Amino acid sequence: MNSTRRQPHTALALAGGGPLGAVYEIGAVMALSEALDGLDFNDLDAYVGVSAGGFIAAGLANGLSPAYLCRMFIDSDSAEIPFESGMLLKPAFGEYARRGATVPALLFESLREYLRSPLRQGFLASFQRLSRAIPTGIFNNAGIDEFLRRLFSLPGLSNDFRRLGSRLFLVATDLDSGTSVAFGSKGHEHVPISTAVQASAALPGLFPPVEIEGRWYVDGALKKTLHASVALKEGARLVICINPLVPFDARHASHERHLKQRRLVDGGLPVVLAQTFRAIIHSRMKTGLAKYDIEYRDADVILFEPSPDDADMFFTNMFSYADRKRLSEQAYQKTREELLRRHDELAPKLARHGVSINRAVLTDPHRTLARRMARLKRSRARSMGLTALRLSDTLDELALALKRMHRAQRPA
Repeated sequence: MNSTRRQPHTALALAGGGPLGAVYEIGAVMALSEALDGLDFNDLDAYVGVSAGGFIAAGLANGLSPAYLCRMFIDSDSAEIPFESGMLLKPAFGEYARRGATVPALLFESLREYLRSPLRQGFLASFQRLSRAIPTGIFNNAGIDEFLRRLFSLPGLSNDFRRLGSRLFLVATDLDSGTSVAFGSKGHEHVPISTAVQASAALPGLFPPVEIEGRWYVDGALKKTLHASVALKEGARLVICINPLVPFDARHASHERHLKQRRLVDGGLPVVLAQTFRAIIHSRMKTGLAKYDIEYRDADVILFEPSPDDADMFFTNMFSYADRKRLSEQAYQKTREELLRRHDELAPKLARHGVSINRAVLTDPHRTLARRMARLKRSRARSMGLTALRLSDTLDELALALKRMHRAQRPA
């Protein structure tokens, strides 16, 4: 157990957004890790993850490089333990069965109440209790816990918050109290990381709440989008934030597929709900960021997110992986462009924390995420068979474990 952690100074806060949000965040982190000199995304002092962002935060805190996460989530055919989005689309048969089993008793009670006083209650009011039999989620997200347990059992990795060299916080919402709970914080650090990620990603209506020690938890975004304040309260003075979900501005859409779709209402209920959800959480995030400027004047909080007119990020199914390479490339390039565009604004803030922007990397016209990953893959696979490649991965993880041990031994 690590008892000599450093006081947090640098932190990364990742919001949710389903598998598509994770894809965007990986592309953005890849761009930032290349262009920000002096900032190692596997050696930050604290990581905060919400929902899909919890996947990425937990991986980075465990020492998995952005390139490794890219192989696992984006280029899954080359990963040792590939992430399959199909695990999130398995029907919640257990939930269906549990709720279905309550129907006879609920129906009997409703019928008895109606017959006892039909004029006072009314038919619909008497049978309202049948709503308790409606399942709390469509899909079963237990696969998240199972997948991460396997991943974090690899050499050098850990499913225990207390054994990480950096602070990791995974935020979920306590369903019965409506309060946010940061797993990894005092009193909640004994919960397995994989289970905390599952709870943080339990979007109401889509996935059933997750039970942890008699309490039920749902998606952490119900209270806030980023929860960067968790890191700020711990003492972080530089917090890099990535939010993949923004409201779509159809007035400025440039994608030719959507030039004619200026009215989102034409997209039906799913599009209207998507825009509503994004607008609500984005508004709350902006309010939170404004408060940070007042409450944490000595800290720098830097946000990266898609452009409001990015039609691809809005119209692509959030659970689709068919376009993951294209969208991760887009996130990679857009983040590079934003860093270059905001250079004069960001450079002084980053410099206060010993970080600089590498303009040479950003102005390289030939640099793409696809080429970067292909080059890494060739360098690793050169003269290697599959067994040797896996051995190389194991050695990499052992090296990361030694690195974390060295960090843990440094004075606080």
